[in-house]
Amino acid sequence: MEQDDPAEALTELRERRLGALELLQVAAGSGLLAYAVWALLLQPGFRRVPLRLQVPYVGASARQVEHVLSLLRGRPGKMVDLGSGDGRIVLAAHKCGLRPAVGYELNPWLVGLAWLHAWRAGCAGNVSYRRENLWKVSLRDCYNVSVFLAPSVLPLLEDKLQAELPEGARVVSGRFPLPTWQPVALLGEGLDRVWAYDVRSGGPAGQAVPGPSSASVPAAPNSQVG
Repeated sequence: MEQDDPAEALTELRERRLGALELLQVAAGSGLLAYAVWALLLQPGFRRVPLRLQVPYVGASARQVEHVLSLLRGRPGKMVDLGSGDGRIVLAAHKCGLRPAVGYELNPWLVGLAWLHAWRAGCAGNVSYRRENLWKVSLRDCYNVSVFLAPSVLPLLEDKLQAELPEGARVVSGRFPLPTWQPVALLGEGLDRVWAYDVRSGGPAGQAVPGPSSASVPAAPNSQVG
């Protein structure tokens, strides 16, 4: 018996048209896979959050993490990441000296993954990941805040930040800017861009920095969390 030529078999497979049943099987398989990812990684905990406040998880890139730390490095006070996902920003913040570093994430699978990353890095006893709704977390003792959230929830987030953050706090928003606050610094290009906002007496203040990839980082506040 002659052996099939792998090249010919591959060509035949590419040129063969799928029947209706085969197409249905492919579609069903793809749908089940997508649902499994949603059910395991994204859905847990969302049922307790109003639909308009739900934010899907998209992990920060290494460049985005680097930019966040560039705008927070050297500042005193508690650092929090709202919607911390797999914990990469919190872990990196601790390593660069931002302490304490705390992540708030509602999805239990992502919280578990964050603890695994911290354990592998030897930092499990030094960082904190809390399974809590970021909309219910008090920010009154937070001086360094990072957020990577969807544009649809940023107006509501502005209200929460303005009502709760202490004077001297800094907020760094990734991928999308806060809609009405004026940044004191920005860094990066495209989806890697991050914006920094400082909270002053009477609300956020600052002037936008010229240039698409420039950064201007004001001095750290004297306020220190006890």
